[in-house]
Amino acid sequence: MKTQVKSLPLPGFYDAAHAGQYAYGPNAGTLQMEAWRWRAANNLTVSATDSFNLHLLLIDVQKDFCFPEGSLYVAGRSGRGAVDDSRRIAEFIYRNLGALTNVTTTLDTHFAYQIFFPAFWVDQDDQPLTPYREVTREQIERGQARPNPAMAKWLCGGNYPWLLKQVKHYCEELERAGKYTLYLWPPHCLLGSDGHALAGVVQEARLFHAFARGVQSWAEVKGGNPLTENYSVLRPEVLGRHDGQPLAQRNTQFLKTLLTADAVVIGGQAASHCVKSSIDDLLGEIVAQDAALARKVYLLTDCMSSVTVPDGKGGFAADFTPQADAALQRFADAGMHLVKSTDPLVSWPDLRIA
Repeated sequence: MKTQVKSLPLPGFYDAAHAGQYAYGPNAGTLQMEAWRWRAANNLTVSATDSFNLHLLLIDVQKDFCFPEGSLYVAGRSGRGAVDDSRRIAEFIYRNLGALTNVTTTLDTHFAYQIFFPAFWVDQDDQPLTPYREVTREQIERGQARPNPAMAKWLCGGNYPWLLKQVKHYCEELERAGKYTLYLWPPHCLLGSDGHALAGVVQEARLFHAFARGVQSWAEVKGGNPLTENYSVLRPEVLGRHDGQPLAQRNTQFLKTLLTADAVVIGGQAASHCVKSSIDDLLGEIVAQDAALARKVYLLTDCMSSVTVPDGKGGFAADFTPQADAALQRFADAGMHLVKSTDPLVSWPDLRIA
């Protein structure tokens, strides 16, 4: 059967104001019944019959990133960044419900002690480090930053010298790769916390899609290894330990899922970090296989924002927007398409839906 590309109206239950409400969450049972009625009223077919596999990848659209109440709100320069992005993501799903074959959401998933959390580290006076700062190998060698000794028992069998060697190796590997320097973030997306959950308006749209199209509500979990960052859904930042043993592995199965889709659409948070890193890894694999595959990737530029850290004086102590903009241009130069969620699918270049 042909994929249905017509733009659909927004369902009656949808309320755009929910995009800005931290506490909002849909009732899955009610949503299922609404979806069954919606499928019949709009003559929707199930995803399994689609002739064109259009896969929407939503990266880390979780409460800690998507609301001012979250511990790491992605405000962008406008201050409303992720809130407006979530609304546009939901509306994109509803309007293109008949064309989207699969929707996958990634879930940044952390515990109390992660190498990029302040609790992991202490200074020369055994005081915890603060967020929004870098940690380098040089600082570790000088004793200005060192792993919290309290972790050694459960993390590495009490072998603190091993742990010290590992974190030095880790920072050295990051600095050698040239992508990131180890940066300490506030605790966020802790498993079991409210902030780990998807933004309610996005959760509502993805479940509605699943129920209406008869397809699973796919999710990819990342970020639980305490000894490495995992910005990208496709691989951790560092794969090996200082002693030559493996530290983590690439997500080869999900990479295959994306590369075998007819087209991949990407949005989410944050454009400057997890979105950028995921696309970087996808592009690296594409270049290794067939550079022409980049033309089947579409980036929703109005559904992602960059990390900014206000300085309390009307400016920013940190603003990663330039890095995100440079990455988007690099992706476009490689053949990926920069599109907006409000652009009709029929207007997207190279999107040849049967």
